[in-house]
Amino acid sequence: MTTQPPARPVRTLADLARLAGVSAGTVSRALADKTLVNPETRRRIQELAAEHGFRPNQMASRLRTQKTGVVGVVVPLGHERRQHLSDPFFMTLLGHLADALTENGYDLMLSRVIPDAADWLERIVDSGMLDGVLLIGQSDQMAAIERVARRYRPLVAWGSVLPGQVHCAVGTENVDGGRLAGEHLIARGVRRIAFLGELRAPEIRARFAGVCAAAEAAGLPAPLQLDAHLASDMMEQEIAAHMARHLDRIDGIAAGSDVLAMTTLRVLADQGMQVPGDVPVVGFDDLPLALQTVPRLTTVKQDIASGARAMVDALFARIAGDDAPSVVMPPQLVVRDSA
Repeated sequence: MTTQPPARPVRTLADLARLAGVSAGTVSRALADKTLVNPETRRRIQELAAEHGFRPNQMASRLRTQKTGVVGVVVPLGHERRQHLSDPFFMTLLGHLADALTENGYDLMLSRVIPDAADWLERIVDSGMLDGVLLIGQSDQMAAIERVARRYRPLVAWGSVLPGQVHCAVGTENVDGGRLAGEHLIARGVRRIAFLGELRAPEIRARFAGVCAAAEAAGLPAPLQLDAHLASDMMEQEIAAHMARHLDRIDGIAAGSDVLAMTTLRVLADQGMQVPGDVPVVGFDDLPLALQTVPRLTTVKQDIASGARAMVDALFARIAGDDAPSVVMPPQLVVRDSA
């Protein structure tokens, strides 16, 4: 009794072409769903590929197209070196970016960067490993980002859009957002506003400017600005020290972020203060966690999901060689229990 030799495994385009009775070039075009191959032949080749578990060699394909299929997602931390990637804002935005990239067939490479060298961003964009770069935040690195953007187009940042800015950015109109927070506190009867946030990051600085504008328009003193870092291992102690020192001078708090505001709620509870009865608190971001605090957090919403989609759309346009302008999203006040 004779036995049939085992079928040769289908490992290459040539193997699949032999089975289909066509050229390797036709197989390649059919698997890429090119209309140059007639629909019946395309369907037959794709079914054969599925039957034999054939996957095209992605590395070879990327070498041919000069594309890596990878986008760098970079978090620069020049102003806040101890902040972690586990920060709820980073994780919320990163999740939306990852969904949009992977749904479009891209992988992502995540980097948390402490920019100790002036050419930190050049090293990333010139690595040859990426088709484009998304920056989560501008930190205090506007000069470096602007310098690289003048020659490297597939670069999009989450953050502020300033007059004359070269690089493409997607973010919220932060001055208007800060003004909304300030006006809401003032409408509740607050007359001595404190602003919690460290001003080296352009977004936080703009939010503070908006709160100041609201106070000035109401004829009130300038808000008391209290530095508070976004690093989780420092934040609570700093806010507790500020409250112990200044609470008798303030009757409402606008925080530069939801994380700062949520930490403030906990500190005030520890000090026996009622929110909003004694001190109303307003955050900024509208993270999912804002609904989980006690009391639930009043905040200024920036549409992180829509912003992430806009970032990826702009990046893909720039990878394709097209232009993509910056996007500034309007803020929205979300009133809950804390104010």
